[in-house]
Amino acid sequence: MSIQELNERSRIVFRHIVETYMHTGEPVGSRTLSRITELDLSPASIRNVMADLADAGLLYSPHTSAGRLPTQQGLRLFVDGILEIGNLTEAERADIKARCAVDGRNMEEMLTEASTMLSGLSNCASLVIAPKSDSSVKQIEFVRLGVDRALVIIVTANGMVENRAIELPPGLTDSGLREAANYLNAKLAGRTLHETKEAIQRELDNHQAELDDLTQDLIAHDIASWGGGETLIVRGHANLLQNVQALEDLEKIRELFDTLEVKKERIKLLELAEKGSGVKIFIGSENNLFSLSGTSMIISPYHNSQEQVVGAIGVIGPARLNYARIVPMVDYTAKVIGKLLD
Repeated sequence: MSIQELNERSRIVFRHIVETYMHTGEPVGSRTLSRITELDLSPASIRNVMADLADAGLLYSPHTSAGRLPTQQGLRLFVDGILEIGNLTEAERADIKARCAVDGRNMEEMLTEASTMLSGLSNCASLVIAPKSDSSVKQIEFVRLGVDRALVIIVTANGMVENRAIELPPGLTDSGLREAANYLNAKLAGRTLHETKEAIQRELDNHQAELDDLTQDLIAHDIASWGGGETLIVRGHANLLQNVQALEDLEKIRELFDTLEVKKERIKLLELAEKGSGVKIFIGSENNLFSLSGTSMIISPYHNSQEQVVGAIGVIGPARLNYARIVPMVDYTAKVIGKLLD
């Protein structure tokens, strides 16, 4: 259904229901509508219009004798056909530019600040998918986390820092970790992760690496996971949890954040952001990633100087989030990040 298929009376009633729901989160009744709409209709007449909108799949009643709420289909119709996107003020634009400014910060710090800023301005959770790095690697270090685990810290020449936890071969000593780090750093000079991976793999395959067996096992295991993949930065988890009442809904939100940590899901998000151009809005189950949690996502890709999509930034919030305000906010922030990457 398109918005043009609704008559004027139905459009006005529908718009007021959705706008009131977005403001309060509560079902909207006919008596409330009879007081706020510009139509001179009785509550009974408004109920008839609401019944027609419900039959069309645009509204539903959460329980008997309650008012009406928009369905996911109804929210999509509103966003596509009625929503008026606001504009940022010059002061808001200047603030976003200033907070994203890269002076004195590396790229990851800049992207983290952008994510933190969006979370604060939207009062929702925010995410940034940081770009895949083709930069050369400056340094790699291992930090032992326990008997059988270590943190790998990779610093690239353009300032990106990637951390990942790995399993250690049983019996590997601290001196073995240092030997692995020294070996890798000797091979990294001027090379990307991908180039280093190929060179080291050749040495290991040809038994040219002068390392003990445990150190070779560590390096072989670690470089298998190298690929310069996307990094996910999420801020404002608490904003998404603060209005959750039911325990089962709380668990759904937690599962969402756990899922976002999975690399293949980040890749899916980036692919979704890449389709078409500009800001994308996903409501509820339109995206399988958000179907269980009932949340919505506004996301936009950002580009490098060659107009290639290298990452994405967005906001995750309840289905009734303030689309009119957040869409231009996400769009402008993505443009600012793209310019800072030039």
